[in-house]
Amino acid sequence: MYAQLRLDGRIALVTGGSKGLGRSMALALASAGATVIVSARTEGPLQDVVQEIEMKGGKADHRVFDVTDETACAGAVQSVLADRKRIDILINNAGMISRAPLLESKTSDYRDVVEGNLIAPYVLAREVARPMTERGYGRIVNIGSVMSQIARPNISSYVATKHAIAGLTKSLAVELASTGICVNAIAPGYFGTEFNAPLMADTAFTKMVEERTPAARWGRPDEIGGAAIFLASEAASFVTGHTLFVDGGLTVKL
Repeated sequence: MYAQLRLDGRIALVTGGSKGLGRSMALALASAGATVIVSARTEGPLQDVVQEIEMKGGKADHRVFDVTDETACAGAVQSVLADRKRIDILINNAGMISRAPLLESKTSDYRDVVEGNLIAPYVLAREVARPMTERGYGRIVNIGSVMSQIARPNISSYVATKHAIAGLTKSLAVELASTGICVNAIAPGYFGTEFNAPLMADTAFTKMVEERTPAARWGRPDEIGGAAIFLASEAASFVTGHTLFVDGGLTVKL
């Protein structure tokens, strides 16, 4: 592996790391040498990921907390710092979606999505930025979506928050660059994960995705790992404020 892509000795916190793209990114970071702390709200699946990483020769641990609980977020960061002395990499992956036409949508559901997809990444970025700033080094990678640039009906809260993630990424990048912290985002396209299971079950929607995506298929979860490694590594030391689309060309096709 290109030496600057190695993550040996780095400590990474991956939220929403028990399944889907979070799990894939956690496995990728561990394969590059990082010690990976995966988090989610349920312990069992996290233990499975830790075991999988360790069976492959990597290093991992887990923390159980809800990213929409600000106190829990701060406590989890402090717990990792107490055990590992630092956090070098944050992958802000945990998120949610609410599907409903605008006229049938509920304000409470909209607020929940804002809390999970925008407020939580802001809180975690703030909490890890404190020790990162003190050390003069850090990598924060927010997970957006193709919906950070385009839109679909019936998921207005998701689209709005993923657009906002792109803005948050730029803002934090500008503010933190002089402290040695790089802040970037990954914007996945349509991947075959548990999160997208309802869409994949819809034959018409699957056909639309395949026709709309130049690569003519859904992404494989393991195809997100390279982007995570790059943005978390020294290879991206002069990359900040960027949103990297991993979408098979979907957002560049007319």
